[in-house]
Amino acid sequence: MKDNSAFAKANPASKKISVAFYNLENLFDTQDDPETLDDDFTAEGYKNWNSKRYTKKLNKLSRVISEIGHEETNSSPSIIGVAEVENKAVLQKLIETQALEDLGYDIVHYDSPDERGIDVGLLYLKEDFEVIDSETVSVYLESEYGERDYTRDILHVTGNLMGVRTHILINHWPSRRSGVEESQPKRITAAQKNRMIIERIEAEEPEARIIVMGDFNDGPHNESIKNHLVQKDLYNPMVFLNTRYEGSLNHDFEWYLFDQIILSTNFMRMHENTLRYDKSDIYNKHHLTEFKGRFKGNPFRTYAGRRYLGGYSDHFPVYCIFKHL
Repeated sequence: MKDNSAFAKANPASKKISVAFYNLENLFDTQDDPETLDDDFTAEGYKNWNSKRYTKKLNKLSRVISEIGHEETNSSPSIIGVAEVENKAVLQKLIETQALEDLGYDIVHYDSPDERGIDVGLLYLKEDFEVIDSETVSVYLESEYGERDYTRDILHVTGNLMGVRTHILINHWPSRRSGVEESQPKRITAAQKNRMIIERIEAEEPEARIIVMGDFNDGPHNESIKNHLVQKDLYNPMVFLNTRYEGSLNHDFEWYLFDQIILSTNFMRMHENTLRYDKSDIYNKHHLTEFKGRFKGNPFRTYAGRRYLGGYSDHFPVYCIFKHL
């Protein structure tokens, strides 16, 4: 697709890239891991998960990933954070699918202590992103009984994105399953842990480029995001995307934008900025939705309870476009 924009004409050497986040909705292999609660996603489990369904899901997800931001950049995402993956092996299988195998993706992944065995991870185009360092940071939570409540670690990856040193924090915050108000303190704790990481980075690199992404299980206007995570050094471009008609997931016929990409404000500078934020969007193309019935327009998910639907995910991906000068 030829780029005829005024920007491209004025800057012939410029390039647009995308950065994305996608909750993959329980990307499990078919093997039983005795250390985690993954029994549902085995052939003997109540969801009847098997190799055919696993392969179908991998192929569907890989096609989506290859498409995100392609209209704007003529390329697949330079980096894409993912959530709800069981292990590194499923990500390896994902980048080996037909849609992704020739694009040059690599993986950053660590196992986290989540009881279900689901983690976050990073896929990146080696041509666009060079990994310098990576680590995981635990979020310590306690149950109402004072016992450790295990959740997903934060993945912190440092690298050169189009030659610009960039810190990426990938999150999957505690769910609302026990109730929004009851579970809110856990997400505030996760937000505060991100702030600790951000402030540590900024103490060492005052002009640090930082991208915070994830499934936060809270929207842009919730307390954990608005009052605890986003301070004067961060900008949340997703705040304008959540409406009563659109979001990244739908629950009880209401749209939510739990999936977000939040940026340090130096990505917004108009001058002397070789990697500049351009726009954000939800990737919610028609083929990712349910086509008919009472849930028409919702993300076409893999399961509804124990009923197999054969879709992609119960979340839409979100992404940002950047201009590289």
